[in-house]
Formats: sequence, C-alpha cells, structure tokens
Amino acid sequence: MEPEKRGKAAGVDNPKARLTKELRKQAGKWLSARREAAGMTQAQLAEQVGYRYYTFVSQVEGGHGRVPSEHFEQWADCVGVPHQEFARQLLRFYEPDVYRLLFPGDGGLPA
Repeated sequence: MEPEKRGKAAGVDNPKARLTKELRKQAGKWLSARREAAGMTQAQLAEQVGYRYYTFVSQVEGGHGRVPSEHFEQWADCVGVPHQEFARQLLRFYEPDVYRLLFPGDGGLPA
C-alpha cells in the first residue's frame, strides 16, 4: 500500500484521530506529573496497581495507551488523587464529547 493511502486508512488525516492522539499525550503528561509528585517510579506504580510490566505505565504516560477504567481507583490511590477527580480528568482526556455533555460549563477540552 502506498504511504499516502496507508496514512489515510490509519486515520492520520482524520482531525478526530489527531485530536485523540493529542489528548492521549496530554493525559500521559498529567498522569506522569501525578506519579512523580507522589514520588513513585513507573515500576513502583505498575507493581502497586498489579501490572506485570512497568512498560504498560510507560506506554500510557507516552500517550500510547489508556488507563483501564477498572484500574482508576487503584491508580488514583497510588498517586494520591481523589477518585472522582482522577476519573473526571481521564474522562476529559479520553472521552471529551462525553465529558462536555456531563460537565457543559467546564470548558470541555483540556488546555
């Protein structure tokens, strides 16, 4: 497949795909900052949450993955963020349309 067609098929030229990618990166930065503020390494967080490999934390912080919703509470506890705040922030990054519907006066997309 030609690179041009491959890019379009992968959603590279899709504005929504670009936004999703950018929001995942922002989420990763937010998560990394919370972890560092808690004085934890990626390996320590992975162990506390129950992941076999710290590389999963690295992937999430790099914007290449998402924190599974079933792990929000554990992750929030590890980094010292209240559960609701943690879930709200990740909803803002991971599902901006849903966030906007639930919190219409909050400005929607993260800065």
